[in-house]
Amino acid sequence: MASAGMFITAQRSADQLSLTLQGEWRATLVESIEAELAAVDFTGARSARLDAGSSSLDLSGAWLLHDFLDRARKAGLDPRFEGAAPSALALVERTYSGEIPSRVDDDDEWLNPERAVEGIGRRAVRTWYGLLAALEFAGRVCIALMRALVSLHRLRPTAVARHLYDTGITAVPIVSLVGFLISVILAYMGAQELGKFGADIFVVDLVTVGVLRELGVLLTAIIVAGRSGSAFAAEIGAMQLNEEVDALRAIGVDPIEVLVVPRVLAMLIALPLLTVAADLIGLVGGGLLCHELLDMPLVQYLNRVQSTISDTTFWVGLIKAPVFAVLIAGAGCACGMRVRGSSRELGRLTTLAVVASIFSVIVADALFAVVFMKLEI
Repeated sequence: MASAGMFITAQRSADQLSLTLQGEWRATLVESIEAELAAVDFTGARSARLDAGSSSLDLSGAWLLHDFLDRARKAGLDPRFEGAAPSALALVERTYSGEIPSRVDDDDEWLNPERAVEGIGRRAVRTWYGLLAALEFAGRVCIALMRALVSLHRLRPTAVARHLYDTGITAVPIVSLVGFLISVILAYMGAQELGKFGADIFVVDLVTVGVLRELGVLLTAIIVAGRSGSAFAAEIGAMQLNEEVDALRAIGVDPIEVLVVPRVLAMLIALPLLTVAADLIGLVGGGLLCHELLDMPLVQYLNRVQSTISDTTFWVGLIKAPVFAVLIAGAGCACGMRVRGSSRELGRLTTLAVVASIFSVIVADALFAVVFMKLEI
């Protein structure tokens, strides 16, 4: 006895059931496929032989076939394929066995409204816990810093001096070079535009105000974030991987006090000094370009600089440096303390330290600009 359909042909001989798959088992034809599979009668059969034939199954068709085979087994049959089973069916069976995850990838979860809401919730929770962790870390650093300020032993001047050398003195050449070049570029562009209106003298104002208020401290902070922020994260992260931080805890030493506080103090000292160096080199670069390009005497340049600088011009830029220093050192050390498990995580968090440092510095600079504008400074 035989019965044929669009997707499956069934033949009965004694107690054996032979099934031949055919056609396209696609998601758009699920209802028709389900109807034919439901019509297959297992009564009296003890075994089943299947032939994939020329059929083509997508993932939906494979799920239907898997459920059909499971129903056959529950009916007492032993279904087997003559030849190779469809590859899509193997994927479904591996999923059921737990060999691969059955949930969709993160990139596909937005296709399902329920998974989209779940994804938003998970990200919100992770963001909230990340904020709490950052606040906890900041609080522990503040407590350790206050303890260090009342005890020279806890202050660890040797460690502070070493980090001050690595963070500040070794950064002077690159900071000076960038300060010189940016002031030259700023003066050149200003001369090109202002020269059209016969306002060459205002190039000095542009260089002076731009370097002292914004560019000097901002570019210095970005350079230090790339150099020292990444170094802090890499050093502490490597200590985490080598279990040196756990060893410090085991002997009763606070890692925050030993590893973080000296770096924060060194950065608080180094960044303002580097900012002053960048400002001075920037003014020198602007003066040299004005002298060579505009034939402006250096005495005239210095007099104009003196008249341009107000009581707050220099301090507006310098007051940002300690804030930027705390943000850079905090981001670098926090990312380093989060390293767990592998060198890949070390590389990821080192990169994150640089990105977070630069982003927080730019955001803080924007907030400073708004505050100074409101205060008319």
